[in-house]
Amino acid sequence: MARNSSGGIKIVAQNRKARHNYIIEDTYEAGIVLLGPEVKSIRDGQINLKDGYVEIRGGEAWLHNVHISPYPFATNTARPDPLRPRKLLLHKREIRKLQGKVQERGYTLIPLKVYLSKGKVKVEIGLAKGKKIYDKREAMKRKTLDREFQKKWKIR
Repeated sequence: MARNSSGGIKIVAQNRKARHNYIIEDTYEAGIVLLGPEVKSIRDGQINLKDGYVEIRGGEAWLHNVHISPYPFATNTARPDPLRPRKLLLHKREIRKLQGKVQERGYTLIPLKVYLSKGKVKVEIGLAKGKKIYDKREAMKRKTLDREFQKKWKIR
């Protein structure tokens, strides 16, 4: 729920594990097709990106396994399934480019964060390649060393 210096962006949810489990090579901003109660739930921060992924099917990008909790004040007929696939709004050339990359070995598309930009819900998706266990260990080691270095400089 932080606000950037530009003032128009409000981060609603982030996939913190994504940068630990994947090497993010490129990011894209996409709009998302939602129903009214889903937008209200997102504004309340009731969204979970943890297991989400993006699939390109039939020239369209679809967001899967992202849980948006039902809005408690919506009518029973207006409550959609929390895990339903949601269409992402991208330019055709971006979709073609992403589809070519995903067909390469080892690449996947994952949602990195959901934010509000000028009143619209946007999703930042990342073109990612899975990290090996030794890459994760190296990153943790580097982070620990940096933390110790900062601590020593702070004491002086």
